[in-house]
Amino acid sequence: MTFLDNTAAIRHFQSLCDACQELINQHHSQSELRLYADGYLHALRKLDNLERKDLEKLENLINRWILDPSSFIGPDGDINSLFFKKES
Repeated sequence: MTFLDNTAAIRHFQSLCDACQELINQHHSQSELRLYADGYLHALRKLDNLERKDLEKLENLINRWILDPSSFIGPDGDINSLFFKKES
């Protein structure tokens, strides 16, 4: 298991997780989460305020986290409704 021990990297992970959960609540897809996370990670690379090894750990953890559907809760609390818009 890759874990983060840098407090700044942990805060970025938490911030990214919160943002992705909000995107899920707005019925965004996994690919849209990936785009958002890629942009966030790209900005972190450009800021250059995390050590390279910490940034690599964060990237790997985020990649695995987004691909794992159990990481998210559906907008109605039902994991079965993830990534799908409900028909009215």
